[in-house]
Amino acid sequence: MSTERKKVIAGNWKMNKLPNETMDFIDKLIPLVQNTENEVILCVPFTDLFYALLSVQDTNIKIGAQNMHYEENGAYTGEISPNMLKSIGVQYVIIGHSERRQYFNETDETVNKKVKAAFKNELIPIVCVGETLEQREQGKAEEVITTQTELALQGLTEEQVKNTIIAYEPIWAIGTGKTATSEDANNSIKAIRNKICQMYGQNVAQSVIIQYGGSVKSSNCTELFTMSDIDGGLVGGASLDIEEFSKIVNFKK
Repeated sequence: MSTERKKVIAGNWKMNKLPNETMDFIDKLIPLVQNTENEVILCVPFTDLFYALLSVQDTNIKIGAQNMHYEENGAYTGEISPNMLKSIGVQYVIIGHSERRQYFNETDETVNKKVKAAFKNELIPIVCVGETLEQREQGKAEEVITTQTELALQGLTEEQVKNTIIAYEPIWAIGTGKTATSEDANNSIKAIRNKICQMYGQNVAQSVIIQYGGSVKSSNCTELFTMSDIDGGLVGGASLDIEEFSKIVNFKK
């Protein structure tokens, strides 16, 4: 029997918006989402984090980063550590987004290291898993996403897994305008939940927030988010549009 999980809507801005644009966006978003029952997170570029955190004070909007290193300091030119994020008040961090895996050599191993480092620094990881179109057409989608999930969560405590957010993002649906059907998305997320159940038991599996990501917009969010196992979304392009994003955040169950 499923427990009632909250819906979490996270915007992933990717490499978009300057600090002044960030503050302006958040100022306009605040009144539009202040009455939602859903959790609202904006994952913004590193250069916008401080300004975003100032702008969301005393609101229901939380701020996340889009990546981090797994070490706390050292000779890693250009990298940002988990304790640097924590020190300014960041609460969430996206880990293992398909673009990081595709362009920046992120592996299941580094994802796992980053997830552990996030918890060590009291950050909540939003861990991305998802299959390519080729993998899907070969019938390997479930195997790919359950393996990614298993490797990402290796060595975590039950409590840590309960506090992990997983974002299922079929890579073929990111930024393409294609969306998995709500049934397909729900079945993939069920497969992820079943894998967590095998690893950590039913209680943990039913507690984990698993989002859908991949061309989420106001026109399809209600159908997706009202499926049995989908707990909100990781929203890309639509999160850069105040009106679109506020509609998604305020979707009616």
